[in-house]
Amino acid sequence: MAKFIDVFEDVTKLGTKIPTNLYLDSGLYPIIDQGQSEIAGYTNEEKGLFIDVPAIVFGDHTRVIKYIDNPCFLGADGVKLLKAKDKSANYKYLYYALCNADIPNTGYNRHFKWLKEIEIPDYLTEEQVEIVAQLERVDSVISLRKQQLAKLDELVKSRFIEMFGDYRINEKGFDCKTGSELFKFSSGKFLPEEKRLNEGIPVYGGNGIAWYTSESLVDYSTIIIGRVGAQCGNIHAVTTPVWITDNAIYIKEQKTNAYTLEFLTELMRMMDFYQYADFSGQPKITQKPLETLNYIMPPIELQNEYTAFVEQIDKSKIEIQKSLNQLETLKKALMQKYFG
Repeated sequence: MAKFIDVFEDVTKLGTKIPTNLYLDSGLYPIIDQGQSEIAGYTNEEKGLFIDVPAIVFGDHTRVIKYIDNPCFLGADGVKLLKAKDKSANYKYLYYALCNADIPNTGYNRHFKWLKEIEIPDYLTEEQVEIVAQLERVDSVISLRKQQLAKLDELVKSRFIEMFGDYRINEKGFDCKTGSELFKFSSGKFLPEEKRLNEGIPVYGGNGIAWYTSESLVDYSTIIIGRVGAQCGNIHAVTTPVWITDNAIYIKEQKTNAYTLEFLTELMRMMDFYQYADFSGQPKITQKPLETLNYIMPPIELQNEYTAFVEQIDKSKIEIQKSLNQLETLKKALMQKYFG
C-alpha cells in the first residue's frame, strides 16, 4: 500500500481559477469545478491554461473526483488539482483508487484532509492496466444507461415546452402569480452528526439524499431547492417523509391547489434559480427570488395531461434505472475487490 502523500502532490496553485460569473455556455476551454457535472462552463481565456494533463480534480466541499485529460481552467471555489509524483503513473488507475476512498460527508466543509489519509494498493503495472480495463468496460455501459435516462429527461422537457410554451414570456397567456402568493418557503434544519444514519428516513440536501435519520422534518409531498455552493438551484421532488438540511429550501405550504407536483417540479427546473444566486462569495440563493418571480398557472386539466405523460416516461426510466443499479453494484464489487 502506498500513502497518498507519497503518490500525489497538490498542484492547485498551478491552475488558474475562473470566477463563476465569467463562465460561458461554450468556448475554447473547459472549466472544471467541484460540482457533479463533468464540465461547469467554458472560457476563451488563453493565459493560465493548465496543460499538464492528465491530472485529477478533487472537490474539497463536495468530495467529487474527476479525471481530466484535456487542458482546462479551474472553478473558483473548493477545487484541488492533483498530479502524481511518478511521471509514468497510470492516472486512470489512481482515479479509480480515489473514487473508492471512504471520505466522510461533513457537509459544506473541507474534506481534503480526509483524502490525504487514504492508502492506495500498489499493484504491478500490468495489473493496473487490467483493473482499469475491467472498470472502464463497466463504466461504458453505465454511461450508456445514463445517456438513455438523460434523453428521456429531454423528452419530458420538450413535451413541457410543447404544451406550455416559454414560461419566461408566457406565450400561451396563462394566469400568473408571484411565488409569495402561491407558496410559503422555509429553510431546512441542520442535522447533528449523531443523528445521521446509514438507513431510515432520507435526509435531503441540495445534491439529493445525503444521509438517513430516524425522524422526519416534512411528512408531505414537496419540492426541495439547493441553496448553497455547487448544489445551488438543484431541484428535487419528494413524496415521502424526509428530513431537509440547512443546505436547502423547501415549499412548506402551497397556498392554492394550482399545481400538480410533476408540472411544478419541471417548471422550477426550467426557471433555473441558480442564475439568481448571490456570487459575492460561494454561490448562495435565498428565498427572495423564489418569492418574487412569476409562476405560470396553466389549467389543472392540462397539467394532468402532462403528468400522465411524465408517468409513462417514468415507467421506462424505472427499467433503465434498475439496469443502472445492477451495473453500479457490479462496479462497487469490483472496486471493493481491487481497492478494499
